[in-house]
Amino acid sequence: MENAGVTLICGGLCCGKTTYARRLSERTGAVTLSADEVMLSVFGQDAGERHDEYAAGVKNYLLGLAVQLARAGVGVILDWGFWAAEERRRTREFFGARGIICELHYIDIDGETWHRRIAERNAAVAAGTAEAYFVDEGLTAKFLRRFEAPQDGEVDVFVR
Repeated sequence: MENAGVTLICGGLCCGKTTYARRLSERTGAVTLSADEVMLSVFGQDAGERHDEYAAGVKNYLLGLAVQLARAGVGVILDWGFWAAEERRRTREFFGARGIICELHYIDIDGETWHRRIAERNAAVAAGTAEAYFVDEGLTAKFLRRFEAPQDGEVDVFVR
């Protein structure tokens, strides 16, 4: 059986990555693997000071699972932001070394929409109607420090 491809969903907090991944999955039949879903399922809202360490382990596990699925002919969507250019480069190399096609879809939204979506998500999380991270000032600051928007040459599909 021929390898299926892997789609990396890149974008900031509350930009619509999970909604986009869900729609893409419905349209293509690909399986979505979400680091946030695993983290929230295991640790809830707070994995403490080891959050980044645990998240790295979850992502490594999901990369291996993505390889298995792609080799079985199942398309895969990785929904976890890919904030850093180095992470995007390493992930493309990881799949490329295994003969698996990899695309980067970048979701970009304007600042006003971003702030509105954060408020909407936080309200839904507080009301218990959404299983997502509450975006406080600390998480917002972390995102702003770490996010490196992809350059044109990195992006296969722009979503605006």
